[in-house]
Amino acid sequence: MRNWRTHIELIAAILSGILIIIAYILETQSIELWSVITYLAAFLIGGYAKAKYGIRKTIENRKPNVELLMVLAAIGASLIGYWTEGAILIFIFSLSGALETYTMNKSRKEVSALMQIQPEEAWLLKDGDTTRVSVSSLQPGDRLVVKPGERIPADGRLLIGHTVVDESAISGESVPVSKDIEDELFASTVNMSGAITMEMTKPNSETLVQKIIDLVQSAHSEKPPSQQFVERFEGRYVNIALIVFILLLFLPHYLIGWDWNTTIYRAILFLVVASPCALVASIMPATLAAISNGAKSGIIFKGGVHLQNLGEIRAIAFDKTGTITRGRPEVTDFSLRKDIDNDRLMAIISGIEMQSNHPLAKAITEFIQAKGIEPLRNLQITDVPGNGLKSVIDGEEILIGKPDFVNLHDAEEFQGGVLNRWADEGKTVTFVRDSKGIAAAISLKDTVREDAKATIENLQKAGIYCIMLTGDNKKTAKAIAEESGMDAYIGSCMPGDKVEELKKLLTEHQYVAMIGDGINDAPALAIATTGIAMGEGTDVALETADVILMKNDLTRIAYSIRMARKMQRIIKQNIVFSVSVIIVLLILNFMQSITIPIGVVGHEGSTILVILNGLRMLNRNI
Repeated sequence: MRNWRTHIELIAAILSGILIIIAYILETQSIELWSVITYLAAFLIGGYAKAKYGIRKTIENRKPNVELLMVLAAIGASLIGYWTEGAILIFIFSLSGALETYTMNKSRKEVSALMQIQPEEAWLLKDGDTTRVSVSSLQPGDRLVVKPGERIPADGRLLIGHTVVDESAISGESVPVSKDIEDELFASTVNMSGAITMEMTKPNSETLVQKIIDLVQSAHSEKPPSQQFVERFEGRYVNIALIVFILLLFLPHYLIGWDWNTTIYRAILFLVVASPCALVASIMPATLAAISNGAKSGIIFKGGVHLQNLGEIRAIAFDKTGTITRGRPEVTDFSLRKDIDNDRLMAIISGIEMQSNHPLAKAITEFIQAKGIEPLRNLQITDVPGNGLKSVIDGEEILIGKPDFVNLHDAEEFQGGVLNRWADEGKTVTFVRDSKGIAAAISLKDTVREDAKATIENLQKAGIYCIMLTGDNKKTAKAIAEESGMDAYIGSCMPGDKVEELKKLLTEHQYVAMIGDGINDAPALAIATTGIAMGEGTDVALETADVILMKNDLTRIAYSIRMARKMQRIIKQNIVFSVSVIIVLLILNFMQSITIPIGVVGHEGSTILVILNGLRMLNRNI
């Protein structure tokens, strides 16, 4: 619909320009009647849309607007015999309007592209047969078959098969992602290799791509404070301009001695050059382009105000688990007693741990199975809550758990004191004991994300203070903070403590961002100047945050801040440029140094330039 409107506006502007040329030729041939008729046709065709919009908005809002100023200027020019100037004003004004509509549509193209890539049909697997059905008819729990080259129709998990998926549509990441059994799949991404069977886990209204569309559309409709100020200013400015225009129709004749023709001509030209079109267009095109750029890059801004705030950020508080770290423990060290059969002990450990749902047990099981060691099956275990697991194998009791559970003194002495050494590095240590004593020590750690250190370094180069707030003990907090390169850290932070620390940071730095992913982070996300949530975080965090990193990519933080700061620079450039052009044109008009056509070119040209300057925000090389 918008594309058709753009085409119609552009065709009307071009046709108006052609009619002006014909009318001018007729005028030079002294065919005055047909010349006037042709000029009138150019007025009607080129100015109809703008006149209709200006009059309708004036009636609805009960106050004049920029469009009305332009229409009055064109009519005024024709009434005093300057048909060519009035027609040129209408032509360039309508042409700039068509270009403005085109550029505004261009800033929304990423959202439109997302909407277009949503699949409409899917292969439903039922009773061993596949049927082509509408995606809108699918329900969570349905099993779907996705063939190579097809778009995944819904959010879900992989049940059968292995494939590689192009997720660039939602993450902005061009490198395809490998998918195995139980891995998460997202609607509208492309299955690039093998045929797979998946289970739908979310209704269509809650898919990741639909959330992106909803959030970006909402952000497009939300105006930042600077835009709201300009729009309020525009209303008052237009009223003042109309009052000055009425005064200029009379005062210069009596005070300066201008003849009536010059007085009225200059008053009409004042309407043209004083119009704040460029100033009004200084902000929203750049803001919308930045929001669209973010959506394409896996960053969702819930409104232009959050982009503006992000550009002012001077400090960022990071949650640890799931933000700086991966949010799941991994085995980092595995030390075994020298006189033991390593493979057999690992098979025993895996056989015991695989029967527990504890995150540490899962991490140990995955580590051992990754080495190709099969676990012992059908072991009988006893869960000792808060301590660990025990089992009896061939008459020998095996204990796996905390140092206290296996004998603290023996644990501290094992392998020259690995317990204290690993604990100082922020690691959790699990011990294995058999009939001969401590058989193995296993350290686990919630590992720092690969991109965390580079992200912190880039933020610090941009002059941003980085601090980590975590509920973990101070020893673990210190180890993670040092590894990631934080400026500071605070451990043992409860949700209320995080809020108090945010208040201190706001007092010191004024503009502070908070990034987290859990329910416990929600209060801090809410109080921060800008709350940033990891895309795989809890629903509460996602609802509370102002910005969402859809793929948990920390590098997007530095990118989004660079983008926000660039947008601020562009908006400032646009405002200074547009105001300067108005002032220069007003002075030249008073000095009688410009004509209406030149004034129109200066005024409308500046409007087009600030829009095109704003569209530089679509460039992802920031």
